[in-house]
Amino acid sequence: MRIAIPHGLTAEATRPRPGRPIRLSGPTMGVSWTLLANAPLAVSDAALTAAVQGAANLVVKQMSTWEPESDISRFNAAPAGAWVEAPDHLLRVIRAALVMAQASDGAFDPTLGEAVDLWGFGAWGAALEPPRPERLAAAVSGWRALEIEGGRMRQPGGLRLDLSGVAKGYGVDLAAQAVAGLGVRDFLIEIGGELRGSGVRGDGEPWWVDLEHPAEAHLEEPPLRIALTGISVATSGDWRRQFIWNGRRYSHTINPVTREPVRTRLAQVSVLHDSCMQADAICTALQVMGDEAEAFATTKDIAACFLWREADRWRETLSPALAALLDD
Repeated sequence: MRIAIPHGLTAEATRPRPGRPIRLSGPTMGVSWTLLANAPLAVSDAALTAAVQGAANLVVKQMSTWEPESDISRFNAAPAGAWVEAPDHLLRVIRAALVMAQASDGAFDPTLGEAVDLWGFGAWGAALEPPRPERLAAAVSGWRALEIEGGRMRQPGGLRLDLSGVAKGYGVDLAAQAVAGLGVRDFLIEIGGELRGSGVRGDGEPWWVDLEHPAEAHLEEPPLRIALTGISVATSGDWRRQFIWNGRRYSHTINPVTREPVRTRLAQVSVLHDSCMQADAICTALQVMGDEAEAFATTKDIAACFLWREADRWRETLSPALAALLDD
């Protein structure tokens, strides 16, 4: 087993505190949330459930394209030239998404909603075959076309936002804030594979999380286990949601340039970051970058784990920022 320990994890940070162990879960965003915690005796399960579910419900209400009355759906349905009022949380996530789009030279693009739907990974339902090339070519996208002014956004015409590459991570951050607001310092929260840890377990051990891999991936390296204390991890993989047509696998991650599912040797990326929203967006961008992802992560000092699908084997590589966290 390889162990990765975030910088700043001290003996004081791992000192156990009084509390009771809890495990709670609930549905959200087509997946589920799970909360593990060492909770103060005064904080009830009902209060914790309400805190996490409330945070998740807020994200769905504002950012889910599956909800026709959500704020993002209102924008997507607005006529060309309309300025649409947007709530603070939605604007915060969209602004962060645009910053990531700029930093990644468009590898991350929150305006691919129509292409996502055409490929069967959105609210329109599953696809049994690829969309017609002419229909895909006509899909409206382009993050530079999105204008934000104060608390509103301008619909340039036919632009469909999709925040599936960042909303779950933001939901984790928001739920973590809600749990901490109840006075809980020690918890691990997960939504659909994106996680954030705070404090330690009741026995003083960190929240240990093993990076996941597809079942068919057989690696020479031992598993990588992370002390998820004061940090988040998000994972993007071309195997998570997919369909097969004529023997070819089509992944849910869309390349903004080709408007087609990514098709590279890079099967999966996991990213560590203080913010789960940022980790979520970064791993999506790196997945799109493919062969250029390692160089980008190195230049930007991103802690990332890459899983490569080679001709005759699987191969794992770590960015220098993640390799530096390994406990030798």
